[in-house]
Amino acid sequence: MKVTIYDVAEKAGVSIATVSKVINNTGRISEKTRKKVQEVMTQLNYQPSMVASALTRKRTGTIGLLVPDIANPFFAEVARSFEDCAQKLGFGLVICSTDGKDEKANLYLSLLMRKQVDGLIIASYIKETALVEQMLKEKIPVVLFTIDIPTLGINSVSVDDYKGGFQATSYLLSLGHKHIGVIAEDISRSYHRVQGYKEAIIRAGMNLNESNIIYTTAAIENGKMVARQLLQRKEDRPTAIFACNDLLAIGAIEEARKLGINIPEELSIIGFDNTILAEIANPTLTSVSQPIKEMANQAMTVLLEEIENEQTSKQRTLMLPELVIRNSTAPI
Repeated sequence: MKVTIYDVAEKAGVSIATVSKVINNTGRISEKTRKKVQEVMTQLNYQPSMVASALTRKRTGTIGLLVPDIANPFFAEVARSFEDCAQKLGFGLVICSTDGKDEKANLYLSLLMRKQVDGLIIASYIKETALVEQMLKEKIPVVLFTIDIPTLGINSVSVDDYKGGFQATSYLLSLGHKHIGVIAEDISRSYHRVQGYKEAIIRAGMNLNESNIIYTTAAIENGKMVARQLLQRKEDRPTAIFACNDLLAIGAIEEARKLGINIPEELSIIGFDNTILAEIANPTLTSVSQPIKEMANQAMTVLLEEIENEQTSKQRTLMLPELVIRNSTAPI
């Protein structure tokens, strides 16, 4: 008979969630408890690939993941990280791409509820939250990822978007840039990044020009369009652009090149998310990085705790971003 996660938990005298944390190296666990669990796993010859195989009893063994756009490199990396986590825990992952539309999001939420998924990760912002509220009432485990819905008492794991926006803008200011344009998304996480931008401008003792901030949706073409609006100004043309994701930043780079503006000699550009696009862009893109793997591990740990009814209160986890400096930024 195969050894299960239940056997390890029982012999070690800990919860299943604690065993999961030890295997995935997540959460806060004392060194004594960690060593004890590891010793029991060795004694029972327990293989991590078998983690949570027993969790599928009386359950479907599946977790749903909602993302706004699987073609976006950031969310492709998010999906891959969750897939790796789910596989380690013995779960299957159902990925649904909403295109950022409430209609599609609600359609998928209804589908996942009918499929009786054991838990749900929502990484796509939803304006109409009625169905999410219904899932909470029905005790379906839910964790928000990279988004926040303050009106709901719900688990969430995200990066400190405000700090990321502040870091990016402060860096541009340190390079001597005084006219900084912003290409933002019309969603909550982008609003927080813009608030960080505003705080950095105000702290620097500069006047805040709201016309420097333009909202759009995440697409390279939209980045081009907004960059054109900013760069064709006759007065106070930006010498730097902070784009609230890498797709918009790449669009800005392409449009600047089309207009004959050299980067970074005449224009500095910063993105957000630090996707593969940032590494292959020409010039390589300075971007704010999110610890995606750590965030995914934490979200799965929280979800597992709720699936096992071991969570006593909702958790809101905020992780720190990091500015990765490359060749798209330089002193004015």
